[in-house]
Amino acid sequence: MDRVLVTGANGQLGSELKELLGDAKEHFFTDGDTLDITDLFALKRFVKENDIDVILNCAAYTAVDKAEEEAELATLINRDGAKNLAEICVSEGVKLVHISTDYVFDGKNYKPYNEEDNPNPTGVYGRSKLEAEEEILRVSPKNSVIIRTSWVYSSYGNNFVKTMLKLGKTKDEIGVVYDQVGTPTYAKDLASAILKIHPILKNEKPQIYHYSNEGVLSWYDFAKEIMKMAKLDCKVNPLKTSQYPTPAKRPHFSLLDKSKIKTDFGLEIAYWKDSLSECLERLGERR
Repeated sequence: MDRVLVTGANGQLGSELKELLGDAKEHFFTDGDTLDITDLFALKRFVKENDIDVILNCAAYTAVDKAEEEAELATLINRDGAKNLAEICVSEGVKLVHISTDYVFDGKNYKPYNEEDNPNPTGVYGRSKLEAEEEILRVSPKNSVIIRTSWVYSSYGNNFVKTMLKLGKTKDEIGVVYDQVGTPTYAKDLASAILKIHPILKNEKPQIYHYSNEGVLSWYDFAKEIMKMAKLDCKVNPLKTSQYPTPAKRPHFSLLDKSKIKTDFGLEIAYWKDSLSECLERLGERR
């Protein structure tokens, strides 16, 4: 059995991986308090002492708006942490699965983004994640992949689904943007895909893949469906992005083309409504 290290294990995706992997002695789950990925020495010592075979890097600075004020910290965690992991994977012969984001794109495309489209991030968060990708590609650890994903939610942690449930129970009506289009990603589905992928990784240099659930919708559509499935009597009004300004600019269109990951690994990806239904059932909110 592979000895697996999951960094960022207390986040949404890390928590889903922890649940699926279980607590076997070959599995190691860390967060920023127990293993700082920006500390190359500590990271290398941990990997060597525990004879790690695979690193699933879920650690990241993900506060998109706050990153505009904390660019140095976001870059340290996202770019420099990824660089450290890549260098250790090269020196120790370890596989790497690194999680990236749709925010590496500017959202001006007119068709789903594939892995060959040119990134052009519009904010600090997206830029720091793109720089992480560039570092991994430069260091070039074998048997490694970068997986870009979008709109992640889970029964764990804080996310859009939980926010909508909370608002739906306390508000008569809310406004949600309708002019940002993409696809949600149920973290449990992504975790399952990662666990299918990493045992069969065999490449000479890192490859980039896209993953989200199937379908296309706006945040407004997503909110409407959450209220419908949870049978919450809360009216959802469509807003333009200009009516809901944020420090960081969001991509208006971030639909990801998943053809490559489905072809290369034989994955079947769930439709977004089916995954949302499952998550709400786990939360006890499906009516």
